[in-house]
Amino acid sequence: MVNPSAAKPVHPAVKSSAAEKAARQAVTRHKRNTSIRSQVKTDITRAEKLIFTGELDAAGKAVTAAVSALDKAAAKKVFHSNNAARRKSRLMKKLVQAKARPSTASKPEKPA
Repeated sequence: MVNPSAAKPVHPAVKSSAAEKAARQAVTRHKRNTSIRSQVKTDITRAEKLIFTGELDAAGKAVTAAVSALDKAAAKKVFHSNNAARRKSRLMKKLVQAKARPSTASKPEKPA
């Protein structure tokens, strides 16, 4: 069947108008989900790079942005809510560990 609003058929195996609409919706959702998923991954990567380079002030802001992006993606059902929670937890754990490292290294040792 040919989609009347598009120049090319949605899928050659589509036999009913309901299936045709579902196929169109799937294409639209795929485009939206792909861009959202890509942005979330970019935000997480940016935050991790800042954490590992030691720029903790900038990393804190980047982690906040990544957590916000993950929450929005989970709300839109791009990621399962547990998947988003796991990613946020791992990212926050890396940030907390990075912040703890300098404080333990800068403490002077007590003489015996």
